[in-house]
Amino acid sequence: MSSIKYILASFDDPDNMMSGIDKLQENNIKVYDAFTPMPIHGIEDKLGVKRSRLPIVAFICGITGTIAAFTMMYYMLVIDWPNNIGGKPAFAFPDFIPIMFELTVLFCSYGMGIAFFYRTHLFPGRAPRVMDFRATDDRFVLAIDANENTDHVKIDSLLKDSGAVEIKYNDRKYVSYE
Repeated sequence: MSSIKYILASFDDPDNMMSGIDKLQENNIKVYDAFTPMPIHGIEDKLGVKRSRLPIVAFICGITGTIAAFTMMYYMLVIDWPNNIGGKPAFAFPDFIPIMFELTVLFCSYGMGIAFFYRTHLFPGRAPRVMDFRATDDRFVLAIDANENTDHVKIDSLLKDSGAVEIKYNDRKYVSYE
């Protein structure tokens, strides 16, 4: 087994990279990931990236905030310290709505931020891991798993035909800035 983990192809133009993805997929070669300095519309569909589940996390965190706000206010105003203020009942639901909304937004925003950092491993203080240093500056980089796709000569020729400027063989999973 080879020590090469990834084949990295650098492109100058996003159209060349998209044609490279098409050529590789026509030959049943799976692209591991693509790194671009700007968003490219339609690349997720080409690579088969699943939809994010972050909206589900947002809904769960929002509902948790709503329930926490309602429970907290109900306990404080109805059970623990009921007050008769102007003849209004202790449980006046319209008075609860602003606080419930605010805690819904608070729980949702913090929950989504924490879920994002957890899922992407971008915790504060962690050194970033990248495959190619120029991937976020001026190059469009395709990463192909070298262990799954063993015909490296065929991959090289397909990438050169599609306009790859540079092809590197990476023996590590990530290159660290440290």
